[in-house]
Amino acid sequence: MRLSDLVGKEVVNILTGARLGTVGEVDLIIDEVSGEIDAIMLPPRSGVVGFWSDRQPLLIPWDAIVKIGSEVVIVELDETFPNYKRYPY
Repeated sequence: MRLSDLVGKEVVNILTGARLGTVGEVDLIIDEVSGEIDAIMLPPRSGVVGFWSDRQPLLIPWDAIVKIGSEVVIVELDETFPNYKRYPY
């Protein structure tokens, strides 16, 4: 799979059914040493109450991805995940 194949796919949490956002063109965090993908970064969504109220990007660990389909990326994140880990920048 190419990076360009991920662009435009909706990210959905399988446990809650919540739509978390859409993968954009530069939304991957890559380990500089290993070259492996660490996480998908989703931009903040406006007008959403809850996890994204502070308008910071949302990091979803690569390990949380269950399936990448033709139109959707399915992830598994429960309430024990620390607020869908905020990007520190």
